[in-house]
Amino acid sequence: MDATAVLQYLTDHPHFFEEHASLLGEVKLSSPLTGRAVSLQERQMEVMRDKYKALELRMAELSRHAKENETIAGRFHSWTQALLQVREDGAMPRVLADSLKSSFHVPQATLRLWGAKPEYTGQWFTAGASDDARIFANSLMAPYCGANNDFEAVRWLDDAGTVQSTVIIPLRKPGSAGSKGATFGLLILGSPDSERFTSLMATDFLVHIGETASTALAPLVG
Repeated sequence: MDATAVLQYLTDHPHFFEEHASLLGEVKLSSPLTGRAVSLQERQMEVMRDKYKALELRMAELSRHAKENETIAGRFHSWTQALLQVREDGAMPRVLADSLKSSFHVPQATLRLWGAKPEYTGQWFTAGASDDARIFANSLMAPYCGANNDFEAVRWLDDAGTVQSTVIIPLRKPGSAGSKGATFGLLILGSPDSERFTSLMATDFLVHIGETASTALAPLVG
């Protein structure tokens, strides 16, 4: 009989080793852990321990992700509370940017809007967005997260020269055609730490931040 036939026989007869229990101690296998010959029972225990360790590692990883998500959710809640306390539309941009920095411990944050209502002309949040910046914003189907490649938008930050990594989030009117709708602004986060924002980061919460910021800032746009 070849190995395949033996395997099939044992699969078809799951009670074989119950009926021939003495074989469990007589059959010897080479242990990949120690290199010595061990019984079938010992090898089975090694396999079970390996599986248990793998499950422990997986559970630890899931627990870590859950704690990270819980922390982010708490920060997001703190940020939205700050937005809900704003009573004047004109105060929203400053509160939004400053509360992002404090809630998420981001070194720098700013934003720019275009197409704003006439009463906001000349405000810091409506100045300095070129046509190229607007085209770039419209091209973003999702938040950009990664290295600062000398983006124009990053230069809007107060200390732009120190920024090594950045997040750039397009702002779109609520109810527009999802990620394909025309933008009315950009939200920018910056850090001197090149590893703070990387292309490997998940962007789910950044999308939520963009949607919430868009809803909060939409009343400023004509």
